[in-house]
Amino acid sequence: MDRIRDLASRKAAVIFTKSSCCMCHSIKSLFYELGASPAIHELDQDPSGREMEKALQRLSSNPSVPAVFIGGRYVGSSKDIISLHLDGSLKKMLIDAGAIWF
Repeated sequence: MDRIRDLASRKAAVIFTKSSCCMCHSIKSLFYELGASPAIHELDQDPSGREMEKALQRLSSNPSVPAVFIGGRYVGSSKDIISLHLDGSLKKMLIDAGAIWF
């Protein structure tokens, strides 16, 4: 969990994903469309990925990926991010964290 916290705090927006996950791809695309350039950590390409995935599973009852952190804080998985986007608060969170500027 320490490595996840460290990686999540290095950039305003951080997404832990798997390269074969379609929802991960969708969330990354959403962030890019909003103008954010998140740090992406592909767990299936990382030697410590399995351990990080287990730690991420303990954060929520949702699937472990995508796991999104904004401003160093865990925000949620795809369902949470889509809900935040639909109600307009995702963009504000990204602006407040310095991930996008307007």
